Amino acid sequence: MLIGVPKEIKNHEYRIGLTPAGARELIQHGHDVIVQRDGGKSIGLTDELYEKAGATIIDTAEEIFARADMIIKVKEPQAVECAMLRPDQVLYTYLHLAPDPDQTAALVKSGCTAIAYETVTDRKGGLPLLAPMSEVAGRMSIQAGAHALEKAQGGSGVLLGGVPGVKPANVLVIGGGVVGINAARMAMGLNARVTILDRSLDRLKYLDELYGDRMTTLYSTADAIEECLRYADLVVGAVLIPGAAAPKLVTRAQLALMKPGSVLVDVAIDQGGCFETSKATTHQNPTYDVDGIVHYCVANMPGGVARTSTFALTNATLPFAVQLANKGAKRAMLDDVHLLNGLNVHAGQITYEAVARDLGYSYVPAAKALG
Repeated sequence: MLIGVPKEIKNHEYRIGLTPAGARELIQHGHDVIVQRDGGKSIGLTDELYEKAGATIIDTAEEIFARADMIIKVKEPQAVECAMLRPDQVLYTYLHLAPDPDQTAALVKSGCTAIAYETVTDRKGGLPLLAPMSEVAGRMSIQAGAHALEKAQGGSGVLLGGVPGVKPANVLVIGGGVVGINAARMAMGLNARVTILDRSLDRLKYLDELYGDRMTTLYSTADAIEECLRYADLVVGAVLIPGAAAPKLVTRAQLALMKPGSVLVDVAIDQGGCFETSKATTHQNPTYDVDGIVHYCVANMPGGVARTSTFALTNATLPFAVQLANKGAKRAMLDDVHLLNGLNVHAGQITYEAVARDLGYSYVPAAKALG
C-alpha cells in the first residue's frame, strides 16, 4: 500500500500524522510511504529523518492526495483537502463530524473511506486513539486557564495555588473521564481547590478513593453545576459522548452566576463545546469575552505542544495503521470490531450512528456498508 502523510494546514497546527519511526515500521511491512516536504520540520522531524527511515519526500499535498492509497493525518481535512479525496482512498485521522456539517457533506461527496481516531474503541470500552490527546488537553487546560486568569489576559487576577496567607483558586472540572482526571491532577499539583462533577457513581467513587480529601467529588446535576459556578475561578468543560455533539451544560444565563474575570476552558470544543457560549478559537487568538467571562476554546489544543502530542498520538495510531495497510481497509475493519467502530463515512454513506442522528443523515451500519 502507498501511504501518504501531508503537512497539516490548520491554524498553528504543527503535529504530523506519522513519525520517521512509524514510517520505518510501515516500510518494513512492505509498504511505501510518501511525506510532504517539511511536514514535521517545526517539531524537529526533518525530511532527512524520514528519508533515512525509507520514506520519499514529496513537494506538494496535491501529489500526495493524488497518489496515496491511504492518507494519514492528525486534524480533520480542511475544505481544500476534502476536495482532493477520492472514492478508492482511505482517510485515517481525527474527524469530529457531529458539529461539522460542511466537512461531513464534503466527505460524503468524496466517496472516500473515512476512519475517525476518536471513535476507534478497545476491549475495555475506551477510546485508545482519543485518550493520548485527551491526556494532553486535560493537562493543558489548567496551564491555559491559569494564564487566562491573569489580569493582563482579561482574567480576575487570581493565582491558582494562592500563596501563604491568600486562599487558592477554585477549579471546577465538569466530567471525570480522561480529560477531567488529567485536568484535576494538574490543578491539584498547583495547589488549587478542585471540584469534579460526573454522572458515573463508579467514577466518582474511584476518584474519591484515589485522591481523598484533596478533591471534592459531586454528582453532576443542573443544581450542582449552578452552585459550583458561583465560586469557581476556572471551569474546565471535559464531557464527551463518543462521536456525538457535546451536551450544553452551562448556558449564557448561568454566566451571570460567575465572578467577573472567571475563565471557562472548553476542551469539548472539537465536538461543538459544552458551554452555550463556546465557539472555536485558535492558538493565534485563543480567548474571547462573553458577559465578563473569559472563554478559551482552542479546537486543536494539543497542537500547542506539538512534539509531545505527535509522539503520544502516533504511539497509539500506528498499530491500527499497520493493520489497515497489511490487510487493506475493508478486511482490517471486518476482522477487528474496534477498528470498525472508527468508520464514520464510506462510499457516500454515514456509518456512525451518532453522526447520522446529529446531522440528519440516514445511518448505515459500518459492517453493512463494507459488505
